[in-house]
Amino acid sequence: MVGEKFTLMQYSVSAVLGLIEAGQFVIPEIQRPFVWKRSQVRDLIDSLYNGYPTGYIITWKNPDVQTKDGTMANGKHVLIDGQQRITALMAALSGMEVLDEDFNKGRIKIAFNPLADDPTKKFAVQDASHLKDKKWIPDISELFKADFRQRAFENEYAQVNEGIDLDELSEILLKLKSVANRQIGVIELDHSLDIDEVTEIFIRINSRGTPLSQSDFVMSKMASDTIHGGNMLRKVVDYFCHLAVKPDFYPQMIKDKEFEKSEFASKICWLAKDNEDIYDPDYGDMLRVAFMYSFNRGRISDLVSLLSGRDFETREYRDEVVEVSYERLKGGILKFVNEYSFEQFVLAIKGAGFRSSKLLNSQMTLDFAYTLYLKLQDDPSIHQGQIKHLVQKWFVLSTLTGRYVGSPESVMSRDIRNIAEKGFLQFEQEAEASALSDTFWKVTLPQNLETTSVNSPAFNTFLAAQDYLKSSSMLMKGTMISDLITISGDMHHIFPKAYLKKNGVDAKGRYNQVANYTYLDTQVNKAISDDPPCEYFSVILKQCKTKSVQIGNITDENELMMNLAENAIPGEVINMDVDNYDGFLVERRKLMAAMIEKYYKSL
Repeated sequence: MVGEKFTLMQYSVSAVLGLIEAGQFVIPEIQRPFVWKRSQVRDLIDSLYNGYPTGYIITWKNPDVQTKDGTMANGKHVLIDGQQRITALMAALSGMEVLDEDFNKGRIKIAFNPLADDPTKKFAVQDASHLKDKKWIPDISELFKADFRQRAFENEYAQVNEGIDLDELSEILLKLKSVANRQIGVIELDHSLDIDEVTEIFIRINSRGTPLSQSDFVMSKMASDTIHGGNMLRKVVDYFCHLAVKPDFYPQMIKDKEFEKSEFASKICWLAKDNEDIYDPDYGDMLRVAFMYSFNRGRISDLVSLLSGRDFETREYRDEVVEVSYERLKGGILKFVNEYSFEQFVLAIKGAGFRSSKLLNSQMTLDFAYTLYLKLQDDPSIHQGQIKHLVQKWFVLSTLTGRYVGSPESVMSRDIRNIAEKGFLQFEQEAEASALSDTFWKVTLPQNLETTSVNSPAFNTFLAAQDYLKSSSMLMKGTMISDLITISGDMHHIFPKAYLKKNGVDAKGRYNQVANYTYLDTQVNKAISDDPPCEYFSVILKQCKTKSVQIGNITDENELMMNLAENAIPGEVINMDVDNYDGFLVERRKLMAAMIEKYYKSL
């Protein structure tokens, strides 16, 4: 025993595989694609054959919980690191089928050549040549079967490989079979550890330093639960997230007959026809929304404790807590995957001008907005026709202020609690008054637009505002900003980059300011070329008089001024050159901020 936090153990390969078969060690990733290359499986077997160390696996023991009849149910060990190695061993030695990237089941067969002169070439991933060449044993899993008869196998091998030394062959085969007796280091983490401690231990042991998310722990807990349906709920989460990104995965999903027969398959089959990419949640997003919706909590670590059976008041672990927690989580997941709710939420986000995933900065902000949408559906004080409008405003507010960036769980927890206590309408009024003061619109937001990042929340919200307000692109009446964002448009400089660089504005931080960007029709951009605004606008002013079009399609000065306004470009730009550039940026930021304010208040 090392301290009280974990136990260092040594298990043989066969013992680990036996514990998995008996359900005492649970591999949470078993329903996910096996990501190792086949050559890595071969290398692992070769290392074990030669007695080389293969690293530790880490398990986290579920707590023993008190059942309704007063007895204690022993907690299982969830594998939180080493899933790929263990799956590789099960594939190579036990003949288990694994899932590939397309969720097709298949074997990984490792061939073995007892007669190989080069010790580095004794193992290979099986191909057709190993079936033809009699020196090769095509599939080593045959040797690890319980009914394997070694003497008979040696005689058959000797018949097709003349001159073989049977004693030498016997020793080599015994060495291969001894792979099952090789020791694997197992670090068993105690159930009393909190997530932060588990993560810290994991990072210190795992040389790659890949952090485990709290959602990973939730998924591990779910995978180990076969009593309350946690393992099936995990499949719902896995399959929904996969289908959201790849709808054509559906035929692979229904090959899982157990899942297809469950109540859940019909609830997510609609995703097979869904090609939206506005909200493609991963399992962390899905768990977070389902948890916040069902439990009015924002910290995923609390969900880990609840699924473990922890009673927060008595600090005991009870099965009733596990049962209730899984039932509530199931309700949240079913609410999340509801076709109507999901599609209407996506329509709300698009309706607020965020028609392209390019404009979305924060998945956490989307997560909270969807949670809010689901919550408001259940709120009798909210008129159903107002839900989208309220969600849109909150999404824009939280995007502009970076509300769920930084320490999102703390803010989400507080917001969820305040909404539950005050009701959303009062909460929203207080939050808006605090976050979106006159100072924010007049000072803070223009400052936030002083950036070169075209992915900044403020600039993306400006583009959403142009979409929502149905703005035409600069100098092209009728060619909508929304179309250029979603279909084929590119952003270009109002003061051309080459012109600025030629005239001494050669720092990227100056010429690539977002206030110098606008979406332009390709032909307009080509016509502007590298000319300063005063030159290309003089051509446009001339065409307003002659009606002979050379740039864009505007032939009326009033329409020109309206077009500049809908792109938040100061009218004085028509006379500007490089000497006016810095002043132009200041003025345009003010106009962009004013447009965003107008947009927000009109939602």
